[in-house]
Amino acid sequence: MHIRVLHGPNLNLLGKREPQIYGSTSLAEIDARLQALATELGCSLDFLQSNHEGVLVDAIQDLGSTDGVLINPGAFGHTSIALRDAFLGTGVPFVEVHVSNVHARESFRRRSRLADLAVGCIAGFGPASYELGLRGLVSHLGKG
Repeated sequence: MHIRVLHGPNLNLLGKREPQIYGSTSLAEIDARLQALATELGCSLDFLQSNHEGVLVDAIQDLGSTDGVLINPGAFGHTSIALRDAFLGTGVPFVEVHVSNVHARESFRRRSRLADLAVGCIAGFGPASYELGLRGLVSHLGKG
C-alpha cells in the first residue's frame, strides 16, 4: 500500500510559526514520525510540501499507483475549489488533517472545501493529527 502525504502552504514553517497554535514540532519531525508509523503499518509513503496550489493539484492528478492521500491542505482547505476538483477527478481516497482545531478558530477556518469528499477529517491533536489520519486511512484502505 502506497500513500502520498501532501503538506500545504506555510507548513514548512511548523516549529517556528505561531508555536502557541501549532506547537514546536517541525515538518521534518512530523515526516519522520509518519515514516516510522508507516513501517509499523506496512505501507510506504512519499512526501511533498508546497506553498503553491497548482503544485498540489498536479501532485493529486499524478498519483500513479498511489492508494490514498493524507493531506494537510493548510489554508487551501478553506478556499481551494481547484484541490477539490482534483480529488473529484481522481477519486482517490484521502484523509484531511489539521494540526490546530480549525473549528475553534476564526469562522473562515471552520469550512472545508474538501471535508465532504474525504474519508475522514482529523483536527486539533497537534502533530498527532497526522498519525491519527494515517492510521485511519490505512484502516480504510485495508477494507477494500
